[in-house]
Amino acid sequence: MSRILTKAEDIRQWVEARGGYPIMLDMPDGTSSRTLLQLTFGQHFLNADENEGPDRPSGYDLVSWEDWLTELEKQDLALKVSDDPSGGNEREYQIVSRNHA
Repeated sequence: MSRILTKAEDIRQWVEARGGYPIMLDMPDGTSSRTLLQLTFGQHFLNADENEGPDRPSGYDLVSWEDWLTELEKQDLALKVSDDPSGGNEREYQIVSRNHA
């Protein structure tokens, strides 16, 4: 079973409860670009032990919740998550269109 999260605070609480962070990537799209939204979990491992490396999993940039949620709203997207009360696997989510939610 799954549920669709559309409220900013619900999305943020679900992600943060699982140790997640918002990330975005601007992708060229013809003459303009489009912004891809994603979440990363376990980011603290990249920042542990004074790691001097980049905080860019797969080319994505860590961003503020405000920026990420604004873009989610702008693209009319929502977060589809497991409704397993034990939390389930944090990687079991999808970013979906609110129109198809």
